[in-house]
Amino acid sequence: MGPVAGPVMVGAVALHPGQRFEGCTDSKQVSPSRREALARRIRAESLAWRVAAASTREIERLNVRAATIVAMRRALDRLALPAELVLVDGNPVPELGEHRSIVGGDRASHSIACASILAKVTRDRLMRRLDARYPLYGWASNKGYRTREHMEAIRRHGPTPHHRITFQGVLQTELEFNPAPDPVPDPTCDPRLDPQRDPEA
Repeated sequence: MGPVAGPVMVGAVALHPGQRFEGCTDSKQVSPSRREALARRIRAESLAWRVAAASTREIERLNVRAATIVAMRRALDRLALPAELVLVDGNPVPELGEHRSIVGGDRASHSIACASILAKVTRDRLMRRLDARYPLYGWASNKGYRTREHMEAIRRHGPTPHHRITFQGVLQTELEFNPAPDPVPDPTCDPRLDPQRDPEA
């Protein structure tokens, strides 16, 4: 399952012809220290790169898929040079325009793997910074993902502005912490005096 806190982060990388970074593959399969080292090299040596985000508010307003597409467009629009061919990890994204989708792309495409490394490193750094402001949720270690300790912290302390409130588990906690108020009766209206009025209204 994906994170229940923090933004969506997307990377875009353009490589020189034939360029490769040894050890760069699916970011989830690379150790944190190795990811950091690779990210430094990718930023320094690739033809162009960009990381872009969609905020938690955008995720809540649009849904996570639409917010991810927003982040993709931002990353592509902010590249230092126009992309001749856009490769996307996963299923086709018609809203993105012309592109080639590759399921398991971070294992099949080196540029996608590089973009995945940059996005992962950037998001992890952000969650560590947020952890300093919200130390009760363990973001330095869980990075906003749905761990048992993280969900228990939400239940005990309530969600933060960086939690994705509509996500399963978080929404229930939000309702528990902020229940809908009981309706306040109108003191100027006595339902017993109006036979057409629903007494439950």
